[in-house]
Amino acid sequence: MAVTPPRGGSTPAGADPSSSPTLYQGETKRPAAGLRGRHLLTLDDYTADEIAYLIDLAAEFKRDKREGQERQALIGKQIALIMEEDSTWTRCAFEVAAKDQGAHVTAMGPARPHLGHDETVKDTARVLGRLYDAIEYCGFGDSVVNELAAWSGVPVHNGLAAESHPTQLLADLLTFDEHLDKPLDEVTFCYLGDARLPAVDAYLLVGAKLRMNVRIASPRSLWPAQEILDVARRTAKRSGGRITVTDELEQAVAGCDVLLADAWMAMGESAGVAGDRIRLLLPYQVNARTMALAGNADIKFMHCLPAVHNTKTSVGKELSTRYGLDGLEVTDEVFESSASLVFEQAENRVHAIKAVLVATLGS
Repeated sequence: MAVTPPRGGSTPAGADPSSSPTLYQGETKRPAAGLRGRHLLTLDDYTADEIAYLIDLAAEFKRDKREGQERQALIGKQIALIMEEDSTWTRCAFEVAAKDQGAHVTAMGPARPHLGHDETVKDTARVLGRLYDAIEYCGFGDSVVNELAAWSGVPVHNGLAAESHPTQLLADLLTFDEHLDKPLDEVTFCYLGDARLPAVDAYLLVGAKLRMNVRIASPRSLWPAQEILDVARRTAKRSGGRITVTDELEQAVAGCDVLLADAWMAMGESAGVAGDRIRLLLPYQVNARTMALAGNADIKFMHCLPAVHNTKTSVGKELSTRYGLDGLEVTDEVFESSASLVFEQAENRVHAIKAVLVATLGS
């Protein structure tokens, strides 16, 4: 049975706390305070209990869909998807999540609504807030999604912006929860590659909040912003989490449960333009040797996709011709191995987004 949104901290209807996955050693996930009407701009705005609740709710929606028992909590709701950056998987995941729950979706691609060009973001927000029950934004700046939230009067959900990627992180945490036989505060994971990406900031800030052991392996010139590191380290000190950022690959991956990577090239970027960055990042490629360095026979690999892992795409062919590479951030050997959770992770975006939509909009 699908779970209704939490109200006043009570156990949601249909939920069975005794069967919930664990967040911390010796604890089950506790029901969160009411989330109805909340924005999701960054998971840094949510408590550990609220994040745990969303993960648990996403897991229940996943089970319900697979068993054909999903109940719709968003019938009649109207949701606007503003896709300033037309991320295929972000758009697909939001559309499927919303429609599964009975909501109607209007997707606006990069050609419209011209935010800040011929109409201010503030004006757009005030119009959309009168037409829709919620707004999802995928684009290039947190300032835009924040302004939409300030003026729309309806919940705004950050699908992807320059500084944050909260729905992807929820999907990743759900994937951890499903495939690692330990509570989240015992998980050690390492992100390898360009550490200036929004997902990396989220790994640091939320991982620290959830008492996880977070490691980043990257060239020093591609490390996260110092202010992000400072906040993450302060949070980890309070929570008992651990933060390690290093350019030493062996130190970073030793003992890890999961290795994560992300694209080394921006969408539409040519291999020639990215050449210097590629050469700098090659020592951090996830390959068989990298996986073996973890010293964990059950090591897992995750990537938010799309991934350059062979020569069967135009980008892959160009990389092969120009640099003699058969893969980029991950080799095909690892990507196609039994250790790879990339497609489970991709599916989990739908369930994580569904949890956010129902928790903030459902009745």
